[in-house]
Amino acid sequence: MFDLAIIGGGSAAFAAAIRTSELGGRAAIINDGLPIGGTCVNVGCVPSKAFIRAAEAHHRAQNVPHSGIVATSRMADYGAVSRGVQDLVSSLQQSKYVDVVRGDANVEIIHGHGRFVDATTVDVDGHAEPIRARRVLIATGARTWFPDVPGLRPKDLAASNRVLTNETLYALQELPEHVVVLGGRYVALENAQWLARMGAKVTILQRSERILPGEMADVTDELTTHLSAEGIRVETGIDLGRVEEDARGVRIHTNKDVFDGSHVLVALGRQGNTENLGLDALAGESASNGRGVALHGRGFVRADNTLQTSVPGVFAAGDVLGGRMFVYTAAYEGRLAAENAMQDMHKRVDYTALPWVVFTDPQVAGVGLDERQAEAEGIRVDTAVVPLKHVPRAQAARDMRGFIKLIRNADTDQLVGARIVAPEGGELVMEVALGIQMGVTVDRLASMLHPYLTLSEGIKLAAITFGKDVEKLSCCAV
Repeated sequence: MFDLAIIGGGSAAFAAAIRTSELGGRAAIINDGLPIGGTCVNVGCVPSKAFIRAAEAHHRAQNVPHSGIVATSRMADYGAVSRGVQDLVSSLQQSKYVDVVRGDANVEIIHGHGRFVDATTVDVDGHAEPIRARRVLIATGARTWFPDVPGLRPKDLAASNRVLTNETLYALQELPEHVVVLGGRYVALENAQWLARMGAKVTILQRSERILPGEMADVTDELTTHLSAEGIRVETGIDLGRVEEDARGVRIHTNKDVFDGSHVLVALGRQGNTENLGLDALAGESASNGRGVALHGRGFVRADNTLQTSVPGVFAAGDVLGGRMFVYTAAYEGRLAAENAMQDMHKRVDYTALPWVVFTDPQVAGVGLDERQAEAEGIRVDTAVVPLKHVPRAQAARDMRGFIKLIRNADTDQLVGARIVAPEGGELVMEVALGIQMGVTVDRLASMLHPYLTLSEGIKLAAITFGKDVEKLSCCAV
């Protein structure tokens, strides 16, 4: 008998298992599908960022901004780059997942597909005896969502090697010639840029009128400008008609034009991995709907703010929730779910100061509310924007792309949000996140000492700019 049975083997699952063990309980990790480690280490964060950095090194060597320096770079062996990325994936999968629970007598990894028998029992393919536990956590993650478009339906894709997802892109041993990217959010944009920097021709097709449609226009327009400057074609307002494939490549028919490429990368969103989990076996056990675990959207699990589903004793965490699909939120949710499950507690998730980063170059980073979100919550805000051309570190680096925007409560002077478009902008966002979490005022932030000629000085400059003209400040922001 386990204290917690976890269906899934990614970040949420491991965080939950480790916390269960720390609390003196026994946890079973039941994993199927992707290898141990789930999306992030296998087909998400790790390989994508490794390719991004490799492509960045190649790009920067060809575009040195300093006078008097001439450098070149060539793609000598794309296959070697790809194999190096996979070596990193294997190494981190072993060291950060498998080895972490190796030797922990309270954690058992069980390979096979798990399916509910009831709220405390899970059958596992290939195992004679079912797994029994006091509580169960659903942490099965998510995968690429395919729209109902001819050429992109499951039956159309069975034999395709030209339709790519994040699960197949990173394993390629040859660089595609021309990738048409469907989508305009995190996965689409990050992969589009590194592919282009490696030497592929890239076209982005986005349904909304702007990429990153959840963000304000100043953010998305800035990023679009820089992507376009690198030769990436960005087309918005696109409705897909059909996708055709032959020996030469793919052809995408849309409401605006026909787009040809050698490959198509589908990054239009995610769907929850909730099929064949036996959720119908829980019908009648739900106190709220009588139909078992409630779902929403594209097969995502609905859970309350304590991460309990509509079935008492069954919890959910990570991408399968369909909300904030980050590896660090998955780990946070897995840990919290385990605490609530093990100790019959009711701790609630808190995303007030959740930072996020889109790893394009320049990066897009944010935390808290933007102007539109603040207005929706009835908060009167002021904003201060500092273009990077006014940040000394950016001037010295000869890379002044982007801006830093701080958002404050106009009545209390407290920080409520930030949006940053900047090279390594993700390294700046935690200062603001901490400020929001601790209720720091803009006046207090502006008075903090920031090292001169660091990019973080841009945060101080933005704080000062609420009351002063940045162009009239001395070199040390006074």
